[in-house]
Amino acid sequence: MASLDTVMEFGASFLVPGWRLYQLIIIIALFGLAVMCDRMTHRRIRIWMRTLRGRPKWQLRTLVLLHRRIRLILFVIFAWIVVFIMRELTWPSRSYFLANVATVASAWLFIIFAVRFIHNRALRRAVMWGAWIYVTLHYIGQIDETSAFLDSIAVEGGDVRLSALTIVKACVILAVIFFIVRITTRTIATHINRNEDISPSMRVLFVKIVQIVFYGTSFFLGLKAIGFDLTGLAFLSGAIGVGLGFGLQKVVSNLVSGVIILLDKSIKPGDVISLGETFGWINELGARYVSVVTRDGREYLIPNEDLITGQVVNWSHSDSFVRLDINFGTAYSDDPHVVRKIAIEAAKSVRRVLRTPNAPVCHIVNFGDSSVDFVLRFWISDSTAGLTNVRGDVYLALWDAFKEHDISIPFPQREIRMLGTSDDAE
Repeated sequence: MASLDTVMEFGASFLVPGWRLYQLIIIIALFGLAVMCDRMTHRRIRIWMRTLRGRPKWQLRTLVLLHRRIRLILFVIFAWIVVFIMRELTWPSRSYFLANVATVASAWLFIIFAVRFIHNRALRRAVMWGAWIYVTLHYIGQIDETSAFLDSIAVEGGDVRLSALTIVKACVILAVIFFIVRITTRTIATHINRNEDISPSMRVLFVKIVQIVFYGTSFFLGLKAIGFDLTGLAFLSGAIGVGLGFGLQKVVSNLVSGVIILLDKSIKPGDVISLGETFGWINELGARYVSVVTRDGREYLIPNEDLITGQVVNWSHSDSFVRLDINFGTAYSDDPHVVRKIAIEAAKSVRRVLRTPNAPVCHIVNFGDSSVDFVLRFWISDSTAGLTNVRGDVYLALWDAFKEHDISIPFPQREIRMLGTSDDAE
């Protein structure tokens, strides 16, 4: 109540004619001037910003942020100019309140730019508002009173006392620690991913281990920093273990399967795999699933357990070479030796078909009812670019080559005779 009375007394002092009231009027006038200048220049600045195409993104984002906060920027500039003039022309005490307001506004402006390093929007807003409140309370001298008020709001149970002040401290400390850990883990992950001596699967594994160790350690350090008794977590960890054993079997299975996949290097980012009717390349190895992107742009999230227990075709496990077969037939009147040579040359004319070390080959596989059947085999090294399209290119090359050399592709023909006519009776 004493703090409330102090605030009421301080507010009432502005209603009495004097320099406090004059400073309040100056503050309102300066803010109105900032708003008026913003409205006068808002449209012109937006038109000018639209002409800045091709500039780096960080410059454009900085300009957008400055444009959104132009009122506060102008108010801070105007306030400090007036404070400087008043200190030169009159006593410093007559600009004391105005100087404090200018200082708080400057701190708010600094906080706005400082929190831009936090990419999460919700977290950024929470940190910004929390910092604004702390700075304001600090400059008006209400930190101790506010801390005592928050500490008085508490829940007690036995030897445990949880107050609102403890929760605020925990949130602040954990947020700072997690922010530092996030920057650290990102830096370490960048260096690991740039190391070409480590396989892609092991890079993912190392990054996951670093994240788990750093975040887990920071969480316990944060709890210890606010005075939380960690011995009570022993029972909690046992309960969590039982819950994982019974209720989260699939989740744990996928986590363990993900670690096995990373360790045995059977699948890594960039590999082309087939699992059932899903064909695509691995985009990301997650802790619970593997992201597979198909040629039509669909992204399948396949549980890690399915990759361990099911049959997976890895088209690029040991190398990137893939062999494709094309079956076709020609008429019995065409020389099969010539057909083989033409088919091989047609396959070689396709850009994606390899000439070395595995050149295309063509073999006779069957003497059919109406055709001599062949199989054309060729190799490619870029299966991520698709299989159907390269088959189509080879088919087109065969079509053009056969038409050029008058080689026919037979098709079944049927003769239909109508029974019961006069000619059949004779």
